[in-house]
Amino acid sequence: MDVDLVYLWVDGNDEKWLAKRKPFFEKIDEKTDVGCKGRYINNDELKYSLRSAVKHAPWIRRIFIITDNQKPEWLDTANSKIKIIDLKEIMPQECLPCFNSVVIEYFLYKIPDLAEHFLYACDDMFFNDDLKPDFFFTKDGLPIVRLKRKIFGKWRQKLKFLTGKKAGINRTLVQNASILVKKKFGKYYLGVPHHNIDAYKKSDFRNVIEIFFKEQVENSLTNRIRSKNDLSRIAVSYCGLATGNAVLKYVGKNESFHILVFQPDFMGRLQHYHPKLFCLNDDERATEDDRHRISPFLETLFSEKTEFEK
Repeated sequence: MDVDLVYLWVDGNDEKWLAKRKPFFEKIDEKTDVGCKGRYINNDELKYSLRSAVKHAPWIRRIFIITDNQKPEWLDTANSKIKIIDLKEIMPQECLPCFNSVVIEYFLYKIPDLAEHFLYACDDMFFNDDLKPDFFFTKDGLPIVRLKRKIFGKWRQKLKFLTGKKAGINRTLVQNASILVKKKFGKYYLGVPHHNIDAYKKSDFRNVIEIFFKEQVENSLTNRIRSKNDLSRIAVSYCGLATGNAVLKYVGKNESFHILVFQPDFMGRLQHYHPKLFCLNDDERATEDDRHRISPFLETLFSEKTEFEK
């Protein structure tokens, strides 16, 4: 079967984009997970993620990069295997401008010529071992949903409620999706996203967005920034599991590893676990000195230029 790869990418160093974004973020604290610089800053991670894909998953048919009227300066857009998709090509005008990746993800299945089976990645996610399509899909074409076990599950949520500790918005969105799927299908999933490269089917996305949770989606379409009534794409995976259209696999750090940019010794942590996939996640705790370590680290891992580079 054909498998495509989809990226969501933004160049947060672009002055025009920053000016367009400014009116919607003037009241957002830059030290939060929604407003932090690390969510949109460009450290050339996409270039190295593409190199990792070519090196470890050469069977990928086509690559689509969703952007907001931007393109990486190093990218060879003449290459027929890669295509820039502007937001206005897949999103209704009423949604734009949009700086909310959760809402943008509603429209992944609208990408023209996208294969039924596709992988989705942020630009800070990387292949770290030679992988075959059956790492992501079963022989019957079902997506393999990778989750991390959530210790104590519902009891953990109740404890936070009793202690007054508020969950971050990302965790809130995951919890909300779990509850919606429980109400719809009677099944509750305690596992949380592994925050790495995920497998999907277009038809599963379409069912969730247009049928199962159409009202939820419509009520959040104009959320320019991440909001608590957004529908997390984990709902697509949970619905796939609940309807028998996906297969669940709980993963540990040796399969899917999450490196935080503010943590020292990227290479030491990576070599300790030898994961199949890893994410190098920039957040509100990272400093400029931390970010300066990103490119040298990735260049060490993925030094060979690809056909997608000028």
